[in-house]
Amino acid sequence: MHPITVTIQGQRCSPDLSLIERLLSEHPDWGRSRLSVALCEQWNWRAANGQLKDMACRSLLLRLERAGAIRLPPRQRKSPNGYRNRTSRWVPHCSEPMVGALKDLRPLQISCVENASDQDRLFRCLLNTYHYLGLRNTVGENMKYLVYSHDGRLLACLLFGAAAWQCRARDAWIGWQPATRERNLAYLANNTRFLVLPWVRMPHLASHLLSRIARRIQADWRAKYGHSLYCLETFVDSTRYRGVCYQAANWQRVGESSGRSRNDRQHRLRVPRKAVYLYPLSRRFRAHLCDDT
Repeated sequence: MHPITVTIQGQRCSPDLSLIERLLSEHPDWGRSRLSVALCEQWNWRAANGQLKDMACRSLLLRLERAGAIRLPPRQRKSPNGYRNRTSRWVPHCSEPMVGALKDLRPLQISCVENASDQDRLFRCLLNTYHYLGLRNTVGENMKYLVYSHDGRLLACLLFGAAAWQCRARDAWIGWQPATRERNLAYLANNTRFLVLPWVRMPHLASHLLSRIARRIQADWRAKYGHSLYCLETFVDSTRYRGVCYQAANWQRVGESSGRSRNDRQHRLRVPRKAVYLYPLSRRFRAHLCDDT
């Protein structure tokens, strides 16, 4: 059986196809999830925090199947992800207008949202109701935040997830070559959703929240995933927004996207061009992100 090499989460790997075939043969009753967990355990494929890299392994299996290298058992449910194709439930929340000064809200309460919690259901409801992109699902490493005023009134929600696979303006600004980018992409996170709730009218709130999150996200990410972040990115649709809050929070505009989807590796998906903003989390961010060791 000829070896095959694939790139998963920026890392090249040559999976043991004979082990996959043996497990499939010995356990015909296994579904894809059980197979993925078993492979992670056999390969000791874990994140820095010790958790099995189950989602990365599932992605690997799907790619191998598409390449014709293996044949997976039929899916045991309609979607491999429980949130995909599922509309979020309505969660009651207060939407009374809030108008005033930022000082009237302090001290702000910033809460990290745990998956499948009541806060997670609220988070999804808010984005699917009030954000123009909505929210289908989160895959891989991500961090969700809900922000409240000092008296518990909802203000905003933010989502950070995996960085775009490639972006010419970003990669040039960092100094990335393809191999280095693949190796270190996990140390950069994308602010994929930022929503100040529509009934909240507070000058400077958005930029203040971006600054607050930037000061804490390294510690939050390290606690959850066992590794640091060195830079944040976001893509702003200039036909809708001017990116003023990012500019006010000292994010740097480094150029424009090429008009492709953030994970479009085949150059087939066309989307509006977006302004690319980056925010270094360390003075030595380039040294970390361009480390070839």
